[in-house]
Amino acid sequence: MNTKRTHNCGELRSSDVGKTVSLAGWVHKRRDLGSVVFLDLRDLYGKAQLVIDPKKHPELSEALSSIRLEWVISITGTVKKRKDPNPKLSTGEIEISVTDLQVLSSSKTPPFSVFQEEDVQEDLRLRYRFLDIRKGAIAQNLILRHQVMLAVRSTLSSIGFFEINTPILGKTTPEGARDYLVPSRVHPKSFYALPQSPQLFKQLLMMSGMDRYFQIAPCFRDEDLRKDRQPEFTQIDIEMSFTRLEDFFPIIEELMQKVFALTGKTLSAPFPRLSYAKALDLYGTDKPDLRFAMPFIELSSILQTVPASFIQDLFSKGSISKALLVKGGAKKSRKEIDAFIQIVQNFGLSTLTWIKRKDGDFSSNALKILSKEILTEIATKAEMQEDDLLLIGIGEKLRLYQAMDHLRRHIGDIEGLIDPNKHAVLWVTDFPLFTKDPDTNRIESAHHPFTAPHPEDLSFLRSNPENVRSLAYDLVIDGYEMGSGSMRIHDSALQQEIFAILELDEEQMHEKFGFFLNALQYGTPPHLGIALGLDRLMMILCNAKSIRDVIAFPKTLHAKDLMMQAPSRANPEHLQELCLKHISP
Repeated sequence: MNTKRTHNCGELRSSDVGKTVSLAGWVHKRRDLGSVVFLDLRDLYGKAQLVIDPKKHPELSEALSSIRLEWVISITGTVKKRKDPNPKLSTGEIEISVTDLQVLSSSKTPPFSVFQEEDVQEDLRLRYRFLDIRKGAIAQNLILRHQVMLAVRSTLSSIGFFEINTPILGKTTPEGARDYLVPSRVHPKSFYALPQSPQLFKQLLMMSGMDRYFQIAPCFRDEDLRKDRQPEFTQIDIEMSFTRLEDFFPIIEELMQKVFALTGKTLSAPFPRLSYAKALDLYGTDKPDLRFAMPFIELSSILQTVPASFIQDLFSKGSISKALLVKGGAKKSRKEIDAFIQIVQNFGLSTLTWIKRKDGDFSSNALKILSKEILTEIATKAEMQEDDLLLIGIGEKLRLYQAMDHLRRHIGDIEGLIDPNKHAVLWVTDFPLFTKDPDTNRIESAHHPFTAPHPEDLSFLRSNPENVRSLAYDLVIDGYEMGSGSMRIHDSALQQEIFAILELDEEQMHEKFGFFLNALQYGTPPHLGIALGLDRLMMILCNAKSIRDVIAFPKTLHAKDLMMQAPSRANPEHLQELCLKHISP
């Protein structure tokens, strides 16, 4: 059986007329006109029209009579000019007159069409992922993913970075999510952990003197999923020694510019920067989507003067007020505004106050408590114009931020304020070093415990740790956290002090991080780094709705592989070998 191709199905042109060629691929369409049969042959690279005349080549009749869609065939024939060119195909000016045909593989009838667009449930697509990729759109995303990884390797290698692979089987460490554990057969009742990131290994490489490291690293987190999360994901992991943030940011900016250029898009550098506190104050989130305006408007000082008792009660409990101005929004119906109210109620706000400015006057659902003077003052502060709508929220700070952030994104989406062909990239800096768990009241690392504190805040590291800023930063693109990084702690005493604030005693420090603390004592260079989410980056570059569309074989929202039916139960013999047993939940 000769399956060698001289060309792929997408490369033949009118300049190839007269050539004898061999192609192979899947039967995409079949049109039987009696005296002649037309087949469209498809592979990864495109489609080509085949013409078969059974009278001229009766030896092909038997094979031709059985061929159906998605069968794999190999043909040899002569390239001819088409009488009816198809401008929609790159090969639309030619066709191949077939002189030899071999069936390489038959096919069952696919559960959904591979050659035409139709609405297919995602679970079915994932169960037959190999067919979903064959349709073409996912395949093109995977090709772009390959090109992005090549660009990353080329760009970083050209400026002295070395690609180094770190272990997959490691030790469980506190990274903020649950680890996937792997039982050891050799060491009964002991477990490896799959890496949530190569964090400690890349810092150890800096201690090893490797200076500039990167890796396109597989990572694993046992956490609840959504459209931009998977239990296994890939990150572009970067670390370097003896440098400052001001020198490091341009490296990442250049890398992003080259990656986006692969899709014909231009990013302007340097990227703008927002402090964490300013991002929350203006947009209610540390990952604002700046493809459209509409920052929050501070109204606390005005509304605190409203004499209504329930308003006074809210502010006495520490509430604040933020508003969103919807240009031209006065035309919104009560039903549409009620939908806005439902959004913020879903996030714990009791309601929204709305004000419309129309025909030179105000209308509102709070006219009974807002005087004409207050309405005028609010409108002046918000710069309301004729036909504008103002949406005002009052509540506890973090709850208000979350609710108004989601409302802002919703309005940006439904009002068509987002240009899908433009991207907004920014750095968010000066994150807090610690947070407090609301349930246990314990201090926790906001990023990870190896993040360096801001040098200006070292004096109250012990006395007021929640107010200590860190030298951590996020790269945000179109409202998604694309990368997270920081300057690392390179002083052993400071690292132990951070662990002590996190209430790790000497025994816990030694058990969890003894190897790392030991390495810190042998001369550690100042170093910093970042981890960029390759899957999220690809989702944006491909304008995909989910990262599942840019991963070859993704999991569902319930962390299942429907194609392989994983996870699955282990057989009893395997469990016994690992000194494990099933326990009913």
